[in-house]
Amino acid sequence: MERKLKHCAGMESQLADVLLDPERASAKVLSHLEECEGCSKDLEDLKATMTLLDDWQTPEPSPYFATRLGASMREVREAEPAGWLGRRIGGLRARFSYGAGMHMRPMAAAALTIVLLLGGGAYLGITEWNATPPPAGQAVVHDLQTLESNANLLDQMEALSSNESGD
Repeated sequence: MERKLKHCAGMESQLADVLLDPERASAKVLSHLEECEGCSKDLEDLKATMTLLDDWQTPEPSPYFATRLGASMREVREAEPAGWLGRRIGGLRARFSYGAGMHMRPMAAAALTIVLLLGGGAYLGITEWNATPPPAGQAVVHDLQTLESNANLLDQMEALSSNESGD
């Protein structure tokens, strides 16, 4: 029984192919359908479903559907939300959802991008608006001190290498 269940696992995906084009089905699949009752029952169920779908006719929409839908949308748009905050949020939602303010979406996205960049920059400490530059002379003194310490280090290394070589 376990061997048969493992063999049936791959058949589920091939049943639709057998249903749609039985001539192109492989001999292996057709022989399995003859042997396995479960898979042949599944194929019959698929055939019955397809027959029902072929006979089904879509209903015609009501001629007043668009008018009623527009009226319902207008009622929702004009409904007065309770409270000050509710009116603000409701007005913004209606403007973005139903209104002709579609041109506002790119501006809102740009504003949100700017807010995120400024917030991220402030968080990372990138923007220092009130930072004063160091005095010009201080940087030169620091550079000269670094060069002097490097020269001293090179002299010490040269002295060590000359002692090791036996000079």
